[in-house]
Amino acid sequence: MSLTVKTREKDGAVIVDLDGRLTLGEATGMLREAIRDLVAQNKTNIVLNFKNLEYMDSAGLGELVSAYTSAKNAGGKVKMVNMGGRALDLLQVTKLMTLFELYDDEEAAVKSFD
Repeated sequence: MSLTVKTREKDGAVIVDLDGRLTLGEATGMLREAIRDLVAQNKTNIVLNFKNLEYMDSAGLGELVSAYTSAKNAGGKVKMVNMGGRALDLLQVTKLMTLFELYDDEEAAVKSFD
């Protein structure tokens, strides 16, 4: 299964729902394009929702860092919700956990932008 990226707005933030596998190739390109489009529209309060993410490799992790940098350079932030499994393990092993704000529920992540 590849990746499906859907965006929706909630209380001034954009939630990006990731469904499938975030791996090198088409999937990382889809996320990169979605973030680029949001930043171009000045929608830089971004919540990445990992609830339905099945797998993420190191290229996917690199794309998360790129998303973080793009939003930050535009004056925004990327926060994460429902992260677990391999994705969380990758953040811990690479010590990138300190870079990202992680939340257990979407409402808390959205409210954290206030």
